Amino acid sequence: MSSIHMTHDQKEGRAAPAGLPALLAAGAGFSVASIYYSQPMLPELARGLQAGEGAIGAVPMLTQLGYAAGILLLAPLGDRYDRRRVMLVKAGLLALALLASAFAPGVAVLLAASLFVGVTASLAQDFVPAAVSIAPEHSRGRAVGAVMTGLLSRVVSGLVTQALGWRAMFGLAAASVVLLALVVFWRVPAFPPATRLGYGELLASLASLWRRHPPLRRAAWAQALLGVGFSAFWSTLAVMLHARFGLGSGAAGAFGLAGAAGALAAPLAGRLADRHGPRRVALLGAGVAALAYALMLGMEVLPAPAQLLLLVLGAIGLDFGFQAALIAHQSTVYGLDAAARSRLNAMLITAMFVGMASGSVVGALAFAHGGWPAVAAIGVASAALALLWRWRA
Repeated sequence: MSSIHMTHDQKEGRAAPAGLPALLAAGAGFSVASIYYSQPMLPELARGLQAGEGAIGAVPMLTQLGYAAGILLLAPLGDRYDRRRVMLVKAGLLALALLASAFAPGVAVLLAASLFVGVTASLAQDFVPAAVSIAPEHSRGRAVGAVMTGLLSRVVSGLVTQALGWRAMFGLAAASVVLLALVVFWRVPAFPPATRLGYGELLASLASLWRRHPPLRRAAWAQALLGVGFSAFWSTLAVMLHARFGLGSGAAGAFGLAGAAGALAAPLAGRLADRHGPRRVALLGAGVAALAYALMLGMEVLPAPAQLLLLVLGAIGLDFGFQAALIAHQSTVYGLDAAARSRLNAMLITAMFVGMASGSVVGALAFAHGGWPAVAAIGVASAALALLWRWRA
């Protein structure tokens, strides 16, 4: 077990063990991956559990709502307690939630397990503030960008589901979280608390922080709007690919490679935020996302191969735009109050996932009644509103 302790005001990462930033990036990736595994699997889940599209469509929605609730209620604990211990407890609970998903006998159990997966996957947002706390102030955006490159789970989910089935995917996900917990136990140092406030006072302080920091409110609203379109796209993509092109979960997961290309540009967004300021990067991200959705509006008139190519390009653009804006917004809020980073991040990410949960519902309804153009229109509208909001603020 590591005996190194990180002080609250540590500068330049001098006491950080070698390889710790990479470890924190992997930890964030393995943790947050849990909320995305189900998206390429939705048709297989419906067939395997003999459930309707409406019930199965609630799986990503409940996971995202659970994630928002977990961040709001549990992430502030990272300011009050040793963040390493919080990570270990959450990792154990997340592994149990994923196992419950793997062995779900019916859709009701799967829905309950999905909600609990979301709550405990808030573990990811314990890794991000830890990475920021060991980074020099002038490279805070770069540190956030490096951590966010771990969010590549859709690819794995689609391919494993096609080869081994959805139960195996959830089981492997649980095993990966157990392995992560072991690595955290042996390699991640202790992080002494940044505050002595009790849990009730921590939650009460959220309202005060929200009122006190206008940049937090601007970032949260903009990221929530982007989350609506982002989730509408990814939560309906697998169903659309199956219905229109007869493609399975492997193809839906392969689209995650396109999204990964956008996510892998996250470190670039972090460097741009450090160099030019996070507001410009947030505007860039919202603009790129709006353009990506707009390109997909007219795909109905194209032949099938061109439609698939346009979807790939759209996935790259919207993932880059979404991740770039998120990194810019996280860089902004982490600079507001060093003693409240977990709570500030909790409010930002909670707002984002409330938007994403809304996007899952709205996207499913739009696809059912208006097809893919309606989903793309939601993306255009939400990204354009985010762009307007950031432009005026």
